[in-house]
Order: sequence, then structure tokens, then C-alpha cells
Amino acid sequence: MEGSIREARGSLMMVGLTGMPGAGKSTAGQALESLGVKRVVMGDVIREETKRRGLQPDPENTGKVMRELRAKFGEAAVAELCLKKLLASSERFVIIDGIRSLAEVEAFRKAGNLLLIAIQASRERRFRLLKERGRSDDPLLWDTFVSRDERELAIGLGNVIALADEVVSNEHSTPEDLGRMVVNIVTRWRQSLAG
Repeated sequence: MEGSIREARGSLMMVGLTGMPGAGKSTAGQALESLGVKRVVMGDVIREETKRRGLQPDPENTGKVMRELRAKFGEAAVAELCLKKLLASSERFVIIDGIRSLAEVEAFRKAGNLLLIAIQASRERRFRLLKERGRSDDPLLWDTFVSRDERELAIGLGNVIALADEVVSNEHSTPEDLGRMVVNIVTRWRQSLAG
């Protein structure tokens, strides 16, 4: 796969979204999708693998599968699975939703141009937003939520957020405000690459 990644270098433009669970990555990604940009959700790859193994995609099982994939195939395992899908498609401008480690950032940067945007919100806001979202692997209890935060930080998510190219606060934003902020950032970035 390394050869195909090298061939794609420069032709693949990616907007990477990172942030703690519930910060607003999906909302930001959906806003960019509305512009006709394809979105790849890294968590979907883990949920698909969890289901493929015959497991319920709940917080415990998805966390276990994520750790197993990284232990067996390296810290960039989920990124490599995403890139395999992307390189098999004709898409040349994509959103990568859910980058969690520096190894994943490096894998995507080897494959093309990457703009890394961190979405941030407080713990209380994120917990409320996750409960409202209600996805199968979203924590319903505070203790489960805190454990998930700790798991995400243990794999290096804090480092990725700290090294983001752009940081957007979702503490007091409406979904429309967050979407507009991210679309403006991406529009400026694409213009800078074109010019």
C-alpha cells in the first residue's frame, strides 16, 4: 500500500477533524458534507469491525476493538484502513472525521495535504451533546463518559488536539455557527492551496 500512498501524495486533499468525544466533530463534518465533500468517519471503521466480529457496538466493545486493531497493526491502523478505502475511490477532497493519534496524523500527511481542525467544548457540554445524539456507543452515564475520555487521551488524542492547525470552540455555538466557522476555515485553506 505504501506505493499507492506515495502516488496519491499531493493529489489528495483532506480536512481532518479531531476533538474529544461529543465536541462537535460530526456537526462540523456534516456542514462540510453539505458542500458536496465526502466524509469518512474513523469511528465507523471501528463500529463496522466490531459488528463484523459479532459484537454489539457499545462503548466497551468498540473501545476493545480499537485497542486490538492498534495493538496488532500499529497506532495508525484505523487511518490505514480509511486510506485504503479512499485510495480505491475517485475522491480527491475528503473529510476525515475522528483523528485520534499522532501516528494517524502522520499517515494522512504522507498520503496528501492535510488541514487538521480541532473542535473543543467543555466536559459538561460534550456529555450533554452525546446524550442527545444517542448513538449506540455513546455513554449514557457520567462514569462511562469519563472512562471514554481517559481511553481517548491514553491513545494520544490530547497531543493531536494540541498540534491542530486550527482550533474551533463549540462551547456556545449553535450547529449552524459551528458549521459556518469550519466551512470558512476550509474555504480559506483551499484558496491558499490553489493560489
